[in-house]
Amino acid sequence: MDLDNQAQVKELAERIGAGNLIVVLGSLDSGGTEIAALTVTSGDPTYAGPLAGVPLGLPVYHILEQEVRESIDPTVYQEEVELMEMAMEENVDDIVKITQEVRAAL
Repeated sequence: MDLDNQAQVKELAERIGAGNLIVVLGSLDSGGTEIAALTVTSGDPTYAGPLAGVPLGLPVYHILEQEVRESIDPTVYQEEVELMEMAMEENVDDIVKITQEVRAAL
């Protein structure tokens, strides 16, 4: 999660309240997914961005999780996400497991 995205998430959490937000990630690799998930829950683990030391405790999901997929219009999912899913080099289950574990630790 880049510094601009961290700043946007922080600003939204401050403006509308962390209890009114969820984060849906679309990272293509497990490393990026883990860092982004930790950043929005317990604070930037690299201590490089606006969320360094800022534990927002936001629930985090991945776009490929079944419950997220089911909440998206199937046509939109097919047009916007399915190609990404097919092109992934990593196992989808491994990436989904990361967000589930981070979410469970909240």
